[in-house]
Amino acid sequence: MKKIVLATLIGLVSANAAAQEEIKFAMEATYAPFEYVDENNEIQGFDVDLANALCDVIEAKCTFHNQPFDSLIPALKFRRYDAAISGIDITEQRQQVVNFTNAYYDNSAAFVALDGKVADQAALNGKRVGVQNGSTHQSYLTEQLDGVTAVPYGSYQDAFIDMQNGRIDSVFGDTAVVAEWFKKNDSLVYVGDQVTSAKYFGNGFGIAINKDNQELLDKLNTALKTVKNNGQYDEIFNKYFGE
Repeated sequence: MKKIVLATLIGLVSANAAAQEEIKFAMEATYAPFEYVDENNEIQGFDVDLANALCDVIEAKCTFHNQPFDSLIPALKFRRYDAAISGIDITEQRQQVVNFTNAYYDNSAAFVALDGKVADQAALNGKRVGVQNGSTHQSYLTEQLDGVTAVPYGSYQDAFIDMQNGRIDSVFGDTAVVAEWFKKNDSLVYVGDQVTSAKYFGNGFGIAINKDNQELLDKLNTALKTVKNNGQYDEIFNKYFGE
């Protein structure tokens, strides 16, 4: 009888340990090359590969969950997920709600339009520009460019389609994401120079975590340092952004 009870207790402890080893990552998976759904309906991308590398260091299991971008931080606040990795800019406003790991990607933003539609950034005055709802790009337009109408979308895929169909004049997004569009459409042009405003884009991308989960924050920061030091980060970076 004692052996049965002991075996049961060991089983319960093992089950709890296994549950603790899973890190649930939320992301908005229409943001190639950072995250996207492949032909097998699986989430892939730079953020996915990086998160998996971090989990290997921590000896945890990663799972990835596709959510609207503007729901990612609220989902962390209510502990639906453990972390969010989805090209999320580190900003002071967001840091009031969640913690961020050290930056894992230096970011900038760019305007893109169909060739011949918008001459330069000054010509954006009075135009409709697509942005992802809840993003720093939306904040930048509404707070810094009074003459521009920010048109929010659930995903940049929808914004891009509307731009092609003439419903909006331009799209404003992360430079690396915009660059992916140029590979599939030769009618696109950049509108002006890249935007590197420190308030909105200057702190880079970070992994967002609930403020009460300092243990996970420390583990991810330690793992991030490890993969940068051992060359894994460079391998993943070159896979998606190398020439």
